[in-house]
Amino acid sequence: MDLEAVRTFAAAADAGRFQDAAAELSITQQAVSKRIAALEKDLGVRLFTRTARGARLTIDGQAFLPHARALLQAEERAIASVRPGRRALRVDVIGRRLAAAALLRDFHRAHPGIRLDVVTLFDADAAVEAIASGTIDASFRAVTAPARLPAGVETIRVLDEPIQLITGPAHPFAAARAVRPADLAGHRIWMPGIVAGTEWAAFYADLAAAFGLTIDSVGPSFGLEPLLDTIADSATLATFAGDRTRLVWPADHGLRRVPVQGPTPVYPHSLIWHRDNPHPALTALRDHLGHPASAAGTWTPEWSRQPT
Repeated sequence: MDLEAVRTFAAAADAGRFQDAAAELSITQQAVSKRIAALEKDLGVRLFTRTARGARLTIDGQAFLPHARALLQAEERAIASVRPGRRALRVDVIGRRLAAAALLRDFHRAHPGIRLDVVTLFDADAAVEAIASGTIDASFRAVTAPARLPAGVETIRVLDEPIQLITGPAHPFAAARAVRPADLAGHRIWMPGIVAGTEWAAFYADLAAAFGLTIDSVGPSFGLEPLLDTIADSATLATFAGDRTRLVWPADHGLRRVPVQGPTPVYPHSLIWHRDNPHPALTALRDHLGHPASAAGTWTPEWSRQPT
């Protein structure tokens, strides 16, 4: 459908006269008449009845008008979605239940006037590529190789998220107030969602190596809920989750979230963006997040401590 004809129809419906619609659209009255005639031909109905006072919508015209407005609004949203300065700030998060999404929700509450478009890309490599190409404006990720980021792409640590142990009620650590990483050696940590080559795989591989842990990624990942179902029924399996990960389980599962301390492993979330990105909301996002100081008694991989 010719959207210029639809725009002309809506303008004529609002103005009530083709001459006034022509003035509003900066075209001739003849052009208005031709566009509406073509639209009527395409639709197979009359949209206006010409009167001495101007143009009055027919029943079909009245029926078509709200749909015409919806088409024009859809056009505007489509343009705004890809036009810097007019479109929403497009931010990638690793998962909508994880800490990065919580950070973004906090930002939205503090700045409700800033429109956000939240996306979820596969991993940090995909996010960096999208930032470099301008497809997205920012991403929350762990950055395993800050020195190898493309030219112009910048990053800053914004959150060190403590890791917790998730167990069922029959697990040996279910009643513990806290557990040391070294105490977990010999216990099976099951994380089937780990994908080789990703930034989260690098984090947990380094965590396992540092404390002699057994982190098992074998088995298909059916999502968070099936994982928690299995953990709840097991006396030997446990899993890790960040302390800001939103977990919901049935009351009869009896799952436990046990802090890991001495030291506390923390997942290093960073904000990534391109320094030449002109989106006006990027500065507000960076200012809101700040740059937390490293806490004593924590552990992070060596790559997370490299200068950016």
